[in-house]
Amino acid sequence: MITSKNPVGDWTWELTLDEKEARPVKAVKTAAAIWSVLARHELSIPGGRARVSIQVTRGPRVERVEASGLPLEREPLSSGTALSSLADKVDALVGNEVFANVRFECPGYWLESGVKYRAEILFVVQVDLWPNRMFVVTIETYHDAWLTMDTRDREQPEIYAQNAPRLTAALKELAALFGSAPIPGDPNRHATPTEFGFEDPRIEGFAYDDSWGTFEVPGRAGLLERRIPASEDEYEGITDHPVRYFTIQRDGQTLGYLWASTGDEAAGYEPRTALGEVAFEAGAQWLLRLREAHAKGMSALAALSWAAQTSPPADAGLPAEDAPRESPSLDALQELSGRY
Repeated sequence: MITSKNPVGDWTWELTLDEKEARPVKAVKTAAAIWSVLARHELSIPGGRARVSIQVTRGPRVERVEASGLPLEREPLSSGTALSSLADKVDALVGNEVFANVRFECPGYWLESGVKYRAEILFVVQVDLWPNRMFVVTIETYHDAWLTMDTRDREQPEIYAQNAPRLTAALKELAALFGSAPIPGDPNRHATPTEFGFEDPRIEGFAYDDSWGTFEVPGRAGLLERRIPASEDEYEGITDHPVRYFTIQRDGQTLGYLWASTGDEAAGYEPRTALGEVAFEAGAQWLLRLREAHAKGMSALAALSWAAQTSPPADAGLPAEDAPRESPSLDALQELSGRY
């Protein structure tokens, strides 16, 4: 099972609310109801974050409510939670033109050999209310555990059997909640969604061979590079040789892998995609440390040791090992960063 930075699939409901229902708090409560459905299947668990943007116009007066980073607890709207307090504030807003956007980033569990693995963004829930009372609900998944083949074109029957029924059950519960089946998203680089799951890529085939390796790895590298200034003090970012690496962790969570080639002057950082943005934020700091080593004229392997011994600020994490491990290839390490 591999985590992607871009959605593997999505499903949408497009509804029109009556005038009494078309209130901004409806968007908050609907997102929480979806979270609860996902939670029944452990597709969403506590620890996620919510972002809410509300604008209500009443005559010349415009009221706005903006909040981000709200923690999603076991009962998101139970008394005393941050989301409940915001919902109470939003519920008091009245106007003749309403816009609302609510986004939940939901960690959850995927299963392999009966073992639960946590992904920090397993699903994203988004609810939009527009001034014409159009109500749009979308859920996205960033994982391939629901496919008969992973996004590197390898069959995964056991993973599919353990995970796909959970997704199907959740989508059917949501269909009952909204009174209609979802509109599946368009085919994308990774897979083709259906009403309650995905087309079988063993039959239909993927649009691209090894879509994860073709798109996700270069895309992640681009996201990291955009976080730091351009520089000529860079090691090569790819290698055909085995690599040595340190596992970078913070508070018990793996943020990514700092690596260097054993056979040429290549070095870099592979973010753990399943952890989300914090993995990329940490990675940018480790890349800056490698640049510093490059400017000092160090070889790639020397830079790896030096960077591990002189770590960047604490929020970038620390090496989990006293000595580097070895991976047979950079590709194998990149896949590790996508899986766990």
